[in-house]
Amino acid sequence: MSDPRAAPALPNIPPAPAIPGFTHVYSGKVRDLYRDADGALLFVASDRISAFDWVLPTTIPDKGAILTQLSLWWFERVADLVGNHVLSTDVPAAVAGRAMLCRPLAMLPVECVARGYLSGSGLAEYRASGAVCGVPLPDGLVDGSRLPEPIFTPATKAALGTHDENVDFAAVVRTVGTADAEALRRLTLAVYARAEGIARERGIILADTKVEFGRPAEDLAAPILLGDEVLTPDSSRFWPADQWQPGRPGGQPSYDKQFVRDWLDSPASGWDRTGPTPPPPLPDDVVERTRALYVHAYEQLTARRWT
Repeated sequence: MSDPRAAPALPNIPPAPAIPGFTHVYSGKVRDLYRDADGALLFVASDRISAFDWVLPTTIPDKGAILTQLSLWWFERVADLVGNHVLSTDVPAAVAGRAMLCRPLAMLPVECVARGYLSGSGLAEYRASGAVCGVPLPDGLVDGSRLPEPIFTPATKAALGTHDENVDFAAVVRTVGTADAEALRRLTLAVYARAEGIARERGIILADTKVEFGRPAEDLAAPILLGDEVLTPDSSRFWPADQWQPGRPGGQPSYDKQFVRDWLDSPASGWDRTGPTPPPPLPDDVVERTRALYVHAYEQLTARRWT
């Protein structure tokens, strides 16, 4: 995040709590960002959950801590491929376990997505054109098909409340230049390949993932670093490998908030997501099921018990 002070928060995000020694500078759908006296950034992952461009009024217990701990676990496993923005996990007690003290980065304005399987917006684009982000794909692929090889499918970084737009590689070159565009593609695919192999060994398919990169704000000639979160259920599509079935009606089971989206879209919620009315609170069983999915993803990937 290059200048969080300039970014407005969504109106339905609750006020961020005060943290002694830190100044609040920004709140997103999930994270609250603070700055200390030395300029370091404190990334705090809340238990908020969003869907259909709304921050829901119900939180998911432990979600923020799971996102933070899983990101830290993955940062370690790709550290030989690319450095990252984490300076320390020595954070105030009020946010212990769900916060990271990080180096400020000037973020490159590209959402870097790697796909090894066809789903989501990539599937819709493939059905319309036979390609994703300008990358042609074989005929006959269906929802959940494994691609011949992972592909780089970047998107523009959209403002909060709006959708990212898939673009081709030429658009990335126009945005950040040839050298950085090639570096972003190489690093994104390298991170995906490493994580896909690790996840597969643990019985999980990493269908796709989104990562973000930047350079230290004080040295724009420095090597590119991995920023924000990485390889969590909020930024990646994780599927249980033993249930993978290309073409499955309704898509693949997943370890993410799809369960929440499905409930909001169901008659049980009574909510019209095309209208101006905010979504209703989630019932307890949906909260518990969603929390269980996040916990299960963490435990199966890391082989650590969530406590």
